[in-house]
Amino acid sequence: MIWLQTKKTAVVIFGALLNALSMNLFLRPANVYSSGFTGIAQLLSKILTVFTPLTVSMGYLLLLLNIPVAILGWKKVGKSFTFYSFLSVIFSSLFLELIPLKAVSHDILLNAVFGGVILAVGVGLTLKWGASTGGVDIIALVLSKLKDKPIGTYLFLMNAIIILTAGYLFGWEKALYTLVTLYTSTRVIDTIHTRHEKLTAMIITKKSDELKKAIQAKLVRGITTVPAKGAYTNETKDMMVIVITRYELFELERIIKEVDPKAFTNIVHTASVVGLFRRD
Repeated sequence: MIWLQTKKTAVVIFGALLNALSMNLFLRPANVYSSGFTGIAQLLSKILTVFTPLTVSMGYLLLLLNIPVAILGWKKVGKSFTFYSFLSVIFSSLFLELIPLKAVSHDILLNAVFGGVILAVGVGLTLKWGASTGGVDIIALVLSKLKDKPIGTYLFLMNAIIILTAGYLFGWEKALYTLVTLYTSTRVIDTIHTRHEKLTAMIITKKSDELKKAIQAKLVRGITTVPAKGAYTNETKDMMVIVITRYELFELERIIKEVDPKAFTNIVHTASVVGLFRRD
């Protein structure tokens, strides 16, 4: 367990380093904007520097914006997920201050593409290990647990505000290149992890009772158990069907490996869910 936590911490810190590198070496020098809270912090820092006598660093603003979200996540989501997510925010803010702001290339398209790819690798690795980069991801999980509301609309509106504001204040060309960054990062994250909000896990196991108790102790999700029989061995087993969010995938995989390493699990994308999603 200690080794797993150490490895997870190292992955989160490495992901934060990649996020900061993408911002300070590619996106910020080219005035191309990121998405979510990172993009908001970037835009606010630019606005304050250009239009007011104040100069507030992006790293400080990113940390400040995530404090209330972390408090919300601590109360509504869970201590482990929120801890590692805020750890990612802390190190992202720190690296943003330590890494010099320097353009690797003067080609804005190269900056938009490579900045988006590096950013996505950092985000994807963090998500794959059961944490997030804070901000929108924590809000999404809170909404999912409380009301099962899709976050696509909220995420679209937030990014639209960033793009339109940046375009209006600093030129529409930069706003259009921001779209290139958003598209590139989304595709890469799809490859590393998944951007699908909901997933269905079908677990074939001989230890359904133990797995059910372990899963329900960690995840607020209902489970359907179906009798199953191996076609080759003729062994009687159970197939457990559970719908989860992408944020819960790491935790589910960890539980399965601990309780029944021999279980066969199939993870598929879920287009929509009708009916009760959470377990009351």
